[in-house]
Amino acid sequence: MSKSTLGKIGLLGAALLVVGVILYQIPGINSRVSWRLDIARTYIRNVINPIGQMPTPLPQPVAAVTSFPTQTPTDLPTAEIIATATPGPTPTRTAPPTPLPQYINLGSPSWEKQTPNNCGPATLSMYLRMHNWEGNQEDISDLLKPLTADRNVNVEELAYYVRTQAGWLNAEYRVGGDIELMKKFLAAGLPVVIEEGELLDGQYWPNDDQWAGHYLLLTGYDDSTQSFIAQDSFRSPDREVPYQSVEENWQAFNYVYLLVFRPDQTELVKSILGEDWDADINRQKALELAQSETIQYPDYAFTWFNVGSNHVYFENYSEAGQAYDTARQIGLPQRMMRYQFGPYFAYFFSGRNDDLLALADYALQRTPNSEESLLWRGWGKYRAGQTSAAIEDFQTALEMNPLYQDAQYALEFVNSNP
Repeated sequence: MSKSTLGKIGLLGAALLVVGVILYQIPGINSRVSWRLDIARTYIRNVINPIGQMPTPLPQPVAAVTSFPTQTPTDLPTAEIIATATPGPTPTRTAPPTPLPQYINLGSPSWEKQTPNNCGPATLSMYLRMHNWEGNQEDISDLLKPLTADRNVNVEELAYYVRTQAGWLNAEYRVGGDIELMKKFLAAGLPVVIEEGELLDGQYWPNDDQWAGHYLLLTGYDDSTQSFIAQDSFRSPDREVPYQSVEENWQAFNYVYLLVFRPDQTELVKSILGEDWDADINRQKALELAQSETIQYPDYAFTWFNVGSNHVYFENYSEAGQAYDTARQIGLPQRMMRYQFGPYFAYFFSGRNDDLLALADYALQRTPNSEESLLWRGWGKYRAGQTSAAIEDFQTALEMNPLYQDAQYALEFVNSNP
């Protein structure tokens, strides 16, 4: 092949590259291509640097640190809201005065297929449409996760969006839910969102366990088929989901559920929740439920993880860390720290910095753009005396989510306490 021919091929290749770069800047093309590039990068990264299972706990230090400056901002939620609370009494729910209907269907909102990594905003968008909201999932994700590659939106953030951007509605989330409670809400005309674990259709890296978190909007149930009617932003509208699979998959997220309702429905919600309207009592009951499940299913990692998360709520960090240790020893899914961050709180506030760093490093190998894991690795590095490295992590967390005020607070704190 002549030099002139090679030169022409080179010029053509360069021209195509320039055109590709220009086209990539067009929002419509970028949105369709960027997530595919992200998947390709993820796969290649894990081929080059294979990651095994979540690390098991390290030997605990003799001394424990029990306090450290942190921030709980009022305008944006932290990764997990921690309440100062004393466990209260543990009354049980009473049976409804009349039997529930055998079948309820509240109707379906216009279905919205989620864009990549957007099941939380898409599910909330469908939920809000049942209250005559006129937005879409991009309106929600633009505030909660500006970058498409951000793979997680927490239930706290969904509730925050409703409270601040849909002011004519109320939002509450609780844990420790069950099938009968969901049916009570639906029978009262109240749709409800749950977060659960599921298996993905394909592998995104070698030895991928394929487990991931997902939201479902429940809009009805049918006792004759023992199933809920669910709006699934990934699969389909009006999906039939068996009670049993809901219960099994829901456990991974502490049986959390989110309610969005009009102010005039507040008393109705309170009457159904009963004592669970009090968030502290709800958490205490969820803790006792999780503890009972560790006896019934001692080899289930999620039961121990839920014990830890409920202890974190009450700031029982040492007990939480021990429960998380057991969950890690049994074995947690590879993506677990993409969605729930209680172990970071537990290990940080009980002085187990090496465990914090090991877990955050592992999580970031799986999800490099996780702003929550970047934040907590930064705190771990700061405590280890690596201030410059900590600042770099905090800055990267802000790049991943410019609205992440926990990272902004961390930068301000470290810069004022070098």
